Amino acid sequence: MSSTKIIDFKKSTVSPAVSVVDAERRISGAPEQSLQNIYAAESQKLLSGTWSSEIGKWSVDYSHRHEFCYLVHGHIVLTDEDGEESTFKAGDAFVIPVGFKGSWEVIEPVTKYYVIYNTP
Repeated sequence: MSSTKIIDFKKSTVSPAVSVVDAERRISGAPEQSLQNIYAAESQKLLSGTWSSEIGKWSVDYSHRHEFCYLVHGHIVLTDEDGEESTFKAGDAFVIPVGFKGSWEVIEPVTKYYVIYNTP
């Protein structure tokens, strides 16, 4: 009989994927980012892991996903299509609901834990 195991992020052996924000989405800078999807379920509908980024700004479109974020360190500003800014720093937690469109700006290099739920 096998039991379901707890996923401990500290013990993850998943190698981070390193990339740069796509040129067509960049507003300023060319930030290098590191993504480590540590847990996936429901055929990739639910994802969880860590993400880091250098300083820069790019457009975002959450038309098909919700995202919970907890900032481990750094400073970011999310700006919606109407120009309303939301600022977050290390220790802050927030949710980006499905339908959000705007920009993500990294003011100080950032690392976050995330949970993403992808929708159809």
